[in-house]
Parts: sequence; C-alpha cells; structure tokens
Amino acid sequence: MSSRDPLTRGEKQRISRLRPRLLEWYDANGRDFPWRRESADNFERICVEVLLQRTRAETVARVYGPFFGRFKCWQDIADASISELEYQFKPIGLWKRRARSIKGLAIYAADRGGLFPESELELDRIPAVGQYVKNAILMFQHGKPRPLLDVNMARVLERYIRPRRLADIRHDPWLQEAAHWLVRHDDPAKVNWAALDLASAICKSRHPLCSTCALERRCSKANLLPKTGNCG
Repeated sequence: MSSRDPLTRGEKQRISRLRPRLLEWYDANGRDFPWRRESADNFERICVEVLLQRTRAETVARVYGPFFGRFKCWQDIADASISELEYQFKPIGLWKRRARSIKGLAIYAADRGGLFPESELELDRIPAVGQYVKNAILMFQHGKPRPLLDVNMARVLERYIRPRRLADIRHDPWLQEAAHWLVRHDDPAKVNWAALDLASAICKSRHPLCSTCALERRCSKANLLPKTGNCG
C-alpha cells in the first residue's frame, strides 16, 4: 500500500467498531481535566489546544486555573503584553512561541467578537492556526467532527489498523482519513479525549500495556506479538 491509498471499507468498519469500545473505556478510565468539564467554554477549550501542543495535559492542567483566572476572554489576552504571556507560560515550556501564537489568535478573535470563520481556507490565514488548532476551532465552535490528531492519537490508530507511510502526520492522507473517520460521532470531543487518554494510559509510546487493553483482541500490533504481557 502507498501513502495515497484511501481508507479501505474494511478499515472503516474496524474503526467504526473501535469507536464505541474507546468510549466505553473512557467512561470508566478517562482523565478529568478542567477544560473537559461542562463549565469550560469554547474560549478556554481553544486556548488550551494551543497550550497542549508538545506538552503533557497534566502540565497544562497546573497552569489552567491561574491562566484563566487572569484572562477571562480573548480581549484580555489581546491586551496583554508578550512579556506577561511569556511569564504565564514559563512553567509549561516553549513560552516565547506560545505567547506569540496565542496573542495573534486572540487579536484576531477579539476583533470579531470571539467568532472564528467556518471556512477552512479562511482559518488557514489566521496567525497561529495550523491544522491542529483549526480542527479544534471547527469542533468546539462550529460543532464539526474533527480529530485532534497528534502523535498520540496517531499511535492508537496505527497500532490498531496499520502504520502510516509519511513521517509528518499532517500530510499522510491515510492517517488523516482514519482520524476523521474515528471522530464521526455526535460527541467528537469525547472520542478525541478517549483516544488521547488511551494513548497516555495504555497505548504508550514505549512499553504499551497491551495485556490490560480493552482493544487488545482486535489490535493489529497486539496480535502480532507473543503473549508475554506488555508489548515491546
């Protein structure tokens, strides 16, 4: 198969069967982060997705309260100095990059009453909006089923189905289609969180806990390995 091979009918069926199992596992084992609660609004959730890039969710959770205690809306961030934003982000790293990104995003949003366009082409023109943040905006603000595809979700899909062909997850057509198929659900955010939590708790990058995984019986990677406990 090449990187341009579409998702096959059989793969779509396997992902469709994966989805409810992921959600069942999440209901029992999902992590409780403040941005996942009903009290969190779209402003908070979109901001958090900027912070979550290349950072563990537990690390972002530690700055969530102080940050959103200080910044209540996009205008508050737009009015803040870069130096203040950098100070806020120092505990989670990459503070200079994050400060510039979130300020550019906030200036755009504040000028438009917090509303982002629904058009993907228009979103691509906004500062700090790459594929990941664009999908977060489309999902949280516009209700579209979009994947929060990072290396963690990619790992779950690739192990369960088959590996991607291209190094960059943003440009592998098969992986992109698989991720979009996975979140075809009435609550795409929950499906995203389920995949991310399974990757964190069970389907780890190194030494995944295959023997404890609810998906093991149908997982391609697990079924290729000897039954010796954890996968290598």
